[in-house]
Amino acid sequence: MKKKIGIYICHCGGNISDYVDVEKVKKAVENDADIFLAKTTMFACGDTNQNEMVDDITNMKLNGVVVASCSPKLHLQTFRSVSERAGLNKYQYVHANIREQVSWPHSDDKLGATEKAIKQVKAAIAKARLAEPLEPMTITAQKAVAVIGAGVAGIKAALQLSDMGTQVYLIEREPFVGGRTAQWERIFTSNETGKEIISRLYKDILSRDNITVFTQAEVVDYSGSIGDFKLMVKVAPRFIREHCVEDNLQKAIDVCPVEVPDSFNFEINSRKAIYNHYPSEYPYLPVIDIQNCTRCGECEKVCKNIDFSQKEETLNLQVGSILMATGFDPYTPADNEYGYKHIDNVITLPQFKRLLALNDSKLMYNGKVIKNIAYIYCVGSRQVNGDNKYCSRYCCTSTIHAAIHAKEKFGNINNYHFNRGIRTYGKQELLYDESSRMGDIYLQFFEDGEPQIYKEGNKTIVKVKDVLTKYKELEVEADLVVLVTGMVPRKDNAIGSLLKLPRGRDKFFNEIHMKLRPVETVIDGVAISGACQGPKNVTESVNSALSAATKSFSIVSKGEIDLEPVIAIIDKDNCTWCGACAEACPYDAIQKTVDGDKSYAVLNSTVCKGCGMCLPVCPSDAIDLTAYSNHEIENMIDALL
Repeated sequence: MKKKIGIYICHCGGNISDYVDVEKVKKAVENDADIFLAKTTMFACGDTNQNEMVDDITNMKLNGVVVASCSPKLHLQTFRSVSERAGLNKYQYVHANIREQVSWPHSDDKLGATEKAIKQVKAAIAKARLAEPLEPMTITAQKAVAVIGAGVAGIKAALQLSDMGTQVYLIEREPFVGGRTAQWERIFTSNETGKEIISRLYKDILSRDNITVFTQAEVVDYSGSIGDFKLMVKVAPRFIREHCVEDNLQKAIDVCPVEVPDSFNFEINSRKAIYNHYPSEYPYLPVIDIQNCTRCGECEKVCKNIDFSQKEETLNLQVGSILMATGFDPYTPADNEYGYKHIDNVITLPQFKRLLALNDSKLMYNGKVIKNIAYIYCVGSRQVNGDNKYCSRYCCTSTIHAAIHAKEKFGNINNYHFNRGIRTYGKQELLYDESSRMGDIYLQFFEDGEPQIYKEGNKTIVKVKDVLTKYKELEVEADLVVLVTGMVPRKDNAIGSLLKLPRGRDKFFNEIHMKLRPVETVIDGVAISGACQGPKNVTESVNSALSAATKSFSIVSKGEIDLEPVIAIIDKDNCTWCGACAEACPYDAIQKTVDGDKSYAVLNSTVCKGCGMCLPVCPSDAIDLTAYSNHEIENMIDALL
């Protein structure tokens, strides 16, 4: 069939046309072979132009379309949808990026940018000439979702999926649900405690028949792909039988001789080897820390429900989608960073928040009543020479809220905030105003003038050159120094490595596009939510969790899923199985198979993403790629040359 190709060249409101002569580009290609229509447009993605394209394709019976505009990351799907609305197979549409690849990087050379744009468009035309209609592969989807992580984001996602009628497996690695939120006393700006929030959410979970919760559970292996993931989950025992008497369990905790640092309280106190954190915690059953338990038998003497014969279980789950909500770790300061671990009254913000929860009438630390508190901001965030160059966003508000809480709860407290500029965004600015009105003092420094913390006899001194008083050197004698630590990715996040989730420059899990596809990953069927993808407060984590739940539901709800047909094609007659393709594949989509005396590679088409990593490593040229075949790429190169 003779090709009839239509071309649309976008001004992009000046983003392209300010540096590329779009009319010259149109004239350079409008007389090429197979070009039936050539137009320029102010906004190719606008509704008006989209409707015109539909009319052009329909009325002129175009069987190939090229749009030269911005990144395909933004609008490839937009123009594919336009093609489908006009009755054209969407894989006969070709996108040319002349904004990010041409006008923006060459804004200082309009003539050169125009010539490059002409070549880019000609290469796209060369591809459009050979583009064939493709049909997506259809697979059956399991109507179940695995939510990894039972913090506030994971629980809210599970409840949202439950409301939509989906079976949910909520998998939590720790012995109790709640994540970081359960560790916080009062949360801005609702002033609810984390315990109250998690307890309320869990009671809601208990009323649902389609949510199954696994604690002390970890995904150790997986196979399959979008629509049909197979997860192997190992569940560790609690060593305590269910339905036991609470009084006897408390006796067992009391008689336990083993004490270890309490990670729930960020190690400012200790706990027993048999423990729970607070009465309303789920599961209501305590757990035995078997790594630290000495098996002395004291707990068994007072409680008959201790059961050391319990074994680890292995579960196999089938789900259509995976939703990641694995959370974050608070930054741990380096040894002697602002005196951490060298000056005895220097603690972190998470430790301070637990300190507020554990003290009642007086604020005490190391046996001393606390009156003057110095807060050092941006510890572990906005690092000039370190890895964490990002702002953790929540820390300013969290610190100010905690400082207000300390004054309200204990009365005679003086708060000194050593900061690099307060970032209480949105309505959280009201907390900053309230803090200022309560008499909190704010001292500002730049990154090259960090506060100095040192001991002077029994006194702890914080000294800074204050920007707000024209670099006057000021000193504060602090009873307690609180390092305002930011968020960092989980240190132990084996599930992320198992699923091969990509990470951004900040080392958090990376979404495809922060605006257009904010909870999707390049691993089809795997969504991310909450603080595992970047620093977020509770409200923001919940919002992203609801978005991720909706995305996961859209995958499993239809019962069938259309997969992208752009995949590798292996010519088994030419393949001699050297294993190079399987080693290069980042998705484990290629396996070895043996047929008599011959070994060759076989592709799992539902797992393949069409990334093309296997093609250049094949020594016998036995692999090609649909929609990006050697023939098509060679023709594009010829057009560029």
